[in-house]
Amino acid sequence: MEKVNQSLFRDFLLQGFSDLEEFRMYLFVLFLTIYLFTIIGNSVIILVVRFNATLHTPMYFFITILSFLELWYVSTTVPKLLSILVTNDKRISFRWCFVQLYMFHSLGITECSMLAVMAFDRCMAIYNPLRYNTIMTGRVCKLLVLFSWSYGFLVAIMPLTLTVRVPYCGSHDLKHYFCDLAPLMSIACGDITPINTANQSVSTVATFFILMFVIVMYLIIIYSIIKIKTNKGRSKAFSTCSSHLVVVVLFYSTAFIVYVVPKQARSVEHDKIYALIYTMLTPLLNPIIYSLRNKDVKEAMKRSIHKIQERIKGI
Repeated sequence: MEKVNQSLFRDFLLQGFSDLEEFRMYLFVLFLTIYLFTIIGNSVIILVVRFNATLHTPMYFFITILSFLELWYVSTTVPKLLSILVTNDKRISFRWCFVQLYMFHSLGITECSMLAVMAFDRCMAIYNPLRYNTIMTGRVCKLLVLFSWSYGFLVAIMPLTLTVRVPYCGSHDLKHYFCDLAPLMSIACGDITPINTANQSVSTVATFFILMFVIVMYLIIIYSIIKIKTNKGRSKAFSTCSSHLVVVVLFYSTAFIVYVVPKQARSVEHDKIYALIYTMLTPLLNPIIYSLRNKDVKEAMKRSIHKIQERIKGI
């Protein structure tokens, strides 16, 4: 195919859910509802933890960071998708496409790191409870968060640098609802094997090895829970980790399939379905899992609601 002069190449077209054109407004209502609940739910988690001193512990500190991360993560892709569904204007500029690509991968890799940090935190709490407070100090928690964000935003530079320099062919249709590596590479010209190999390596490091670390942490946790003598102690230890494990399985399994498993093993439509899980479903479920399954958070929410009611009565 003929190469496009990138100085004239101003826009990509995000085809997204073009094959479901007759359901466009239904999809808009569905995705808008998910987006609003995600924003509200994660914001509530942040505020409840912030204004309840009983929740000022490392575990809840990491939960608020994860919720803050989810606010940005879901806002990287969903607003543009909603705009396309309403206006049917599928254009995204060359520049903003790569801004979206970088932000999406930066925040995604940061989330991988944060889930690993949270697994380490739970491991320390259950495996070594007597030394937990001396290990997971405020300074250590902040350094772990700083490392996660720095790691995510630095690692994502390589795929961006490689992809932005690729010449693109005549078609500028991206068969996705946001700018991602696979749809961009599908319209690239020339031999892109070295670029695909490099991107695959980054994806493997960013997901596979961190996933292995998380698995090791949970093996230690399971071993520690089995050693607990009382049923009540085992039940309490398991309940504190089960919610985190649900989030880990949802996020890592879909991200691993899309970015580590070879492209030939799945279709474009499957990629979009998997993407919906880790870009929309996981951010939506986080506040539900961490609040509805957590007694401390539910009690703190009740106290916060009671305080608000008392202030309203006093006006």
